[in-house]
Amino acid sequence: MKVVLFCGGLGTRLREHSDTVPKPLVNIGYRPIIWHLMRYYAHFGHKDFVLCLGYRGDMIREFFLNYQECMTNDFVLSEGGKRIELLQSDIQDWRITFVDTGLHSNIGQRLMRVRKYVENEEVFLANYADGLSDLPLDQHIAEFHRKQVTASMVAVSTAQSFHCVRAEEDGIVTGLGAMRDSTMWINGGFFVFRGSIFKYMREGEELVEQPFQRLIEERQLSVYRYPGFWQSMDTFKDKITYDRMEAKGNCPWMVWKR
Repeated sequence: MKVVLFCGGLGTRLREHSDTVPKPLVNIGYRPIIWHLMRYYAHFGHKDFVLCLGYRGDMIREFFLNYQECMTNDFVLSEGGKRIELLQSDIQDWRITFVDTGLHSNIGQRLMRVRKYVENEEVFLANYADGLSDLPLDQHIAEFHRKQVTASMVAVSTAQSFHCVRAEEDGIVTGLGAMRDSTMWINGGFFVFRGSIFKYMREGEELVEQPFQRLIEERQLSVYRYPGFWQSMDTFKDKITYDRMEAKGNCPWMVWKR
């Protein structure tokens, strides 16, 4: 299946990095988050990508045009450095379509601008490209087919270090607990769509607002609840969280290493 990645946003909440590089190119270890996400999809056999570019899209193009596999793969150097023999490869069989979808476009507009690349697909995948997970993607897709809906989204449990407050009308608190212990689920940014998704969309609309509301009205939107690992890359604090996990070798999203 084709995979549409929305990687054109300004990343304003990650300003410490996004002033110089677009959020998808913020590194986790030696590779940017977009590479980790693409490697995740490739692990499940989905290697045909459509990148919706916007802010600093030139840098994303340059990253792949100048990609050096030897930076993260084992290799043999011989003939005084003239010959490099890769012992493994990661992106050699990937197909990547780069599309400028506008600097200030919302997610719905970006999807509309790559419509011609995916609308003839029976099913395609999409992702916000700002979070990683060890979601069993094959199970999500299988459930999508069983339910025979037009769209499915992954809902994740909120694991942030905030507290959920319950209070009466007069403001007296009746309960306080960690968000991760609440029954609240949020949009995790992993989607499965049929090509017919576009009949629910109108130019200029945000994807999860008006189009999703139309899907809901026709009972054509389902959710796959996943309580496992999911972590956004939304703020500088999230970047530090990822760096610490990578430094410890605690990288559950790297399903390809299992």
